Amino acid sequence: MKTVVHLSDLHFGREDPRVVDALIAAVSAIRPAVVVVSGDLTQRARRRQFRRAARFLEALPFARVVVPGNHDVPLFNVFARIFDPLGGYKRHIADDLSPTFVDPPLVIVGLDTTRPSSVKSARVHARDVERICGYVQQFRPEDVRILVAHHPFDPGSYPELETLTRCGIDVILTGHLHVSDTTSSVAQYGSGRRSIILVQAGTATSSRRRDEPNAFNVIRTEDRRISVERMAWHAEEGGFRGAGTQHFVESPAGWFAADG
Repeated sequence: MKTVVHLSDLHFGREDPRVVDALIAAVSAIRPAVVVVSGDLTQRARRRQFRRAARFLEALPFARVVVPGNHDVPLFNVFARIFDPLGGYKRHIADDLSPTFVDPPLVIVGLDTTRPSSVKSARVHARDVERICGYVQQFRPEDVRILVAHHPFDPGSYPELETLTRCGIDVILTGHLHVSDTTSSVAQYGSGRRSIILVQAGTATSSRRRDEPNAFNVIRTEDRRISVERMAWHAEEGGFRGAGTQHFVESPAGWFAADG
C-alpha cells in the first residue's frame, strides 16, 4: 500500500497555530510516502508568510510535491505581480513549478494554474497538458497517475481535462474552494468519457474555513483500488480524526465508487 497526504490552502498569515501543530503531529503519525500541497501556502505572498510556510514543510520529513496557488502571487505589490509573480514562492518554497514524484505504483506530477493577471481565476496552457501527458504515458499501465493543481477543473472552462483524462491521469488533487469533496468525473460531469477521481481538499490550517472544519485528505492505493479518507479538525480534542472514507475501484471505463 502507498499513502499520500493531501494538504491545501495553508494560508500562512491567517493560520491557526493550534491546528498547525496538530497537523504536523497527524501527518507524522501517518508516515506517508509523499505529502502533496495543492497551493495557497500563504495569505498574501509576503516574505514572512513564505518563511512560516517553509518551516512548516521542513517539519514534515517526507517527500513532497508542492504547487503554488493564487494567494502565492502578490496582490498589492503590482510590480512584483507583473514582473516576478512567483519569485517569493520560488525563493522560499520550491523553484520547480512542475514537480514530479515516482514511487511505483505512484506517479505524481504538479501543474501551476496561477494566473498573475487575475486575483482568483486559473489558466492551463496547452503546452503544460502536452508535457504532462508525455510524462505520465511513459509509465506502466498499472501505475496510478496523479495530477496536483490548485484550481479545480471545470470541463466547461478547461477542455484540457478531457485530454488529461484520455492520456491516463487517474486522480486529480486540488484545493482553492476551502471545501472538501471527492467524486468521480463521470458522477460530476456526466458520461461519455473515461472516469477519473476528483479530490478537493478543504483548508488545512487557515482560520477562513467556509463553514467546515480544517481538513486534509489521506489517499491510499493498493491493487488498483483507491481510498480517500477525509481527516477533520476537532477543536474539543485538539486534533484531527477520520471523518469518512470513500472507496474507488478501476474498471475498463475508469474509476468508480465502490463499497469499502
